[in-house]
Amino acid sequence: MPIIPSKRRPSPQDPAVDAVPVGLRIGAAFSWRILIVVAALAVVVALVVLLQDIVVPFLIALLLCALLAPMSAFLQRHRWPKWLAVLSSLVVVVLVIGTLALVVTAQIRYELPSLEHRLHKTVLSLQALLDSEPFGITVKDVNHWVSTGSSYLQSHASSIASGFQEAGSGAVHVLEGLFIVVFTTIFVLIDGRRIWEWVVRIFPRRARPRLHAAGDAGWHTLTSFIRVQLVVAVTDALGVVIGALVLQVPLAIPIGVIVFLGAFVPVVGAIVAGSVAVIIALVFNGWVAALFMLGVVVVVQQLESHVLHPFLTGSAVKVHPLGVVLGVTAGTTIAGVVGAFFAVPFIATVNAMVTAAAAWRPDGEQTVTDASATEPSDGSAPDGADHGGVQS
Repeated sequence: MPIIPSKRRPSPQDPAVDAVPVGLRIGAAFSWRILIVVAALAVVVALVVLLQDIVVPFLIALLLCALLAPMSAFLQRHRWPKWLAVLSSLVVVVLVIGTLALVVTAQIRYELPSLEHRLHKTVLSLQALLDSEPFGITVKDVNHWVSTGSSYLQSHASSIASGFQEAGSGAVHVLEGLFIVVFTTIFVLIDGRRIWEWVVRIFPRRARPRLHAAGDAGWHTLTSFIRVQLVVAVTDALGVVIGALVLQVPLAIPIGVIVFLGAFVPVVGAIVAGSVAVIIALVFNGWVAALFMLGVVVVVQQLESHVLHPFLTGSAVKVHPLGVVLGVTAGTTIAGVVGAFFAVPFIATVNAMVTAAAAWRPDGEQTVTDASATEPSDGSAPDGADHGGVQS
């Protein structure tokens, strides 16, 4: 008797009878998962904005720890007690900042009479230029604008006073933030490894080794990024200061400090700091000196982009230039100057952590995809322990 194969009756779940195409169902599955991830990120961003008076000082303290950890580890390797090594590192930072502040203040006080004389001549030249064609702005017009501005200030005195009150409350927040920065830096440098291990213990046991690997890679990338940015900032500042001194541009040291601080904000910081140097040269030395100052700034920026960053960064910090530009733009849009400052170190650290977590294998053999995912944290574990992402 011949065997007649039975035909399977299609079930309602069979794609053949499902009215929704397979591609659309897969796209919908991806879409609702992406929406959940975006919602979770939105909640995190909202919490960060709500607690920004705590989060921003904490992040500044982490960057400061990444800068001071190698110095503290070096002193501890030479048999310094941990508390003395940490205290010495903080004292060095305070002395450097204090010295810069004294030098800037001294130069401003020394050059103030000359600056007043140059500024008066510049104002007279500007008045003569505006009085000529095609501007035709006379002294009478300027006096009218000044009187109008004075009347506006008198009529809005109450709002200006409230603005000063807000500035006073902002100063209180700055002091609170400084307190958080100091204490966070001290405790992370002293006991950072145990703090990180406590954070890891919050997660499930199976995920802890992967988190340890991601933390090591992220901390190594962060310390490498801070060291590279410090060297680049010092080099940029020295180059601009030397150019300003050669061109006899006033306030050379304050200009160098502005360039130094601006170098920590990639792309945007260099443009703003360079424009400040050019404007000061234009106001006090004329357009010829301003053009030469602009040339100095361009040469310094090209040296940073094509020599310093490729040579110093290497494979330790891998962030594409497009990612830097988009990250700084997004950070500026979300959190202003603070977002621009933290955008690149955040992107670099997260990229290293995700890469290391994806490359981790239970048997200890990792797929090497990034140098920052496998290299140990340089100077981050002075006591020999290399098991935490944030180590003392």
